Amino acid sequence: MPFISRPHLIALIVASMFFMEQLDGTILATALPSIAHSLHVDTVATSVALTSYIIGLAIFIPASGALADRLGSRTVLTGAIIIFVTCSVLCASATSLIFLACMRALQGIGGALMVPVGRLVVLRGTAREDLVRTMTWMMLPATLGPLMGPVVGGFITTYLSWRWNFYLNIPVGIVGLLLTRRFIPNTRTPDPAPFDLRGMALVGGGLAVLSIAAELFSHGEGGGMLVLGMLVGGSSLMGLYSLHAVRTAAPLLDFSLFRVPTFAISVAGGAASRVAVGSLPFLFPTFLQIGSGLTAAQSGAITFVAPLGAIVMRPFVPATLARWGFRRVLMANGFSAAILFALIAAFQKGQPLWTLSLILFAAGMAQSTQFSAYNTIAYADISKQRMSAATSLYSTLQQLMLSVGICTAAGTLTLTHILFRHATPTLHDFSIAFLVVGSISMLAVPAAACLSPQAGASMSGNKS
Repeated sequence: MPFISRPHLIALIVASMFFMEQLDGTILATALPSIAHSLHVDTVATSVALTSYIIGLAIFIPASGALADRLGSRTVLTGAIIIFVTCSVLCASATSLIFLACMRALQGIGGALMVPVGRLVVLRGTAREDLVRTMTWMMLPATLGPLMGPVVGGFITTYLSWRWNFYLNIPVGIVGLLLTRRFIPNTRTPDPAPFDLRGMALVGGGLAVLSIAAELFSHGEGGGMLVLGMLVGGSSLMGLYSLHAVRTAAPLLDFSLFRVPTFAISVAGGAASRVAVGSLPFLFPTFLQIGSGLTAAQSGAITFVAPLGAIVMRPFVPATLARWGFRRVLMANGFSAAILFALIAAFQKGQPLWTLSLILFAAGMAQSTQFSAYNTIAYADISKQRMSAATSLYSTLQQLMLSVGICTAAGTLTLTHILFRHATPTLHDFSIAFLVVGSISMLAVPAAACLSPQAGASMSGNKS
C-alpha cells in the first residue's frame, strides 16, 4: 500500500474495530420496543439485552492486556472479532429474550478484548513523535459511536428490522478480520507472569455489578434498595481487589502505574471529562423531547451534530497540541466543556434549535480535542514493557467512569424529582443535571494544571 504507512494502516484497522464495538454498545437503545414486540415480552424486560453486554464487557476488559501478552496481539484480536461477529449473527436470529441476553454477554467479551488490545497494538507499533496524529484518528470512532448509535439504530429499526442492527456488524467484522490476519503483528511477552485469576474474579465481578447498577439506575428499574445493594457490593469487591493487588507480585490491574505522573493525571482529568460525556447520551435525547417537544427521530438528528464537530476538529488537534502543548490545551478545553454544558442547561423551550445545534457542534470539537490529548499523554512515559498493563488499567477505568456518568445524571434527576415533587422530569430538572455534570467536568482543569509544561513534548512537538 504505497499511499499509507504500516502504522497508519494498523491504526485504521483498529479504528474500524473501535467503531463496530462503540456503535453496537448504543445502537440497541432505540430498538428495545421493537425487540419486545417481536419476542413477545415486556419492553422493560428487554433492557437485559443492554446489561448482559455490559457484564461481558466489564469482566474481560481488565484481562485483555494479560491475555495479549500470553497469546499474542493478533491471536487475541482475531478471536475477539470472531466472537463478536458470530454472536452478532446469533443475536439477529434470536427467538427468545434469554437466548438474546446470553449471546449479548458473549458479544461483550469480544468487545472487551477488541478495544484495549487494538489500542495496545497501535501504541507498540507507533513511534512517539507520530503518536498524537495516529491516536487522534484512531480515537474518532470512540467519539462517533455512542452519539451515532441511537440515530443509526432508530433508522434501521424503523425502516428495516431490529435484527439488522446486528447484521450491520458482519461486513465490518469480516473486513477487519482479514486485515488483522494480514497486517497486525502477533506481539507477545516472552516470559509472562502468572495469570492473576483471583484478581480477575474480584475486579471483573466488581465492575460487572457496578455497571449493572448504573444501567438499572439510569432506566429507573430494580428498586432503590437493589441498586444501593449492588453499588455497595460492587464497591466492596473493588476494595478487596485493591488489597489483593498490593499483596500480588503481578496483579491483573497494576495500580503502581499511578506513580507515573502523566498516566495518573490523564486518568484523573479524563475521569472528570468522561463522567460528563457518559451522561450526554442518557440526558440529551430526553432533554430535547421534553424541552422542545421533538420526536425521538428529530432529537437523534440534532444529537448527530456533535460527531460532525468532532470530525471537523480532528485534523487540527495535532497542530493545536504542537502550538500550545498538552497542559495548556487540556486546561483551556476543560473550561470550555463546562461552559458548553452550562449553555445547554440555559436552553429554554421556544428558542431556535440552530443555537443548540451550534453548541453541540462546539461540544463535539471540545470532546475530540480532550480525549485525543488524554488518550495520548497517558502513555507518554510508559515503557514498552508496561504498555499492556497500562492499556488494561486505562480501559477499565474508562468503562467505569462512563457508568459513573450515567449514575450521576440519573441520580440528579431522581433527586430533583423528589425535592420538587414533579410527576415527571421537567426541563428545569434536566438543566440542573447538565449543570451538575458540567461542574464535575471542571475538575479536569486542576488535574491538567498538575502536568509539567513540557509533558508529552516528544509526542506533540511543542518546544516552548
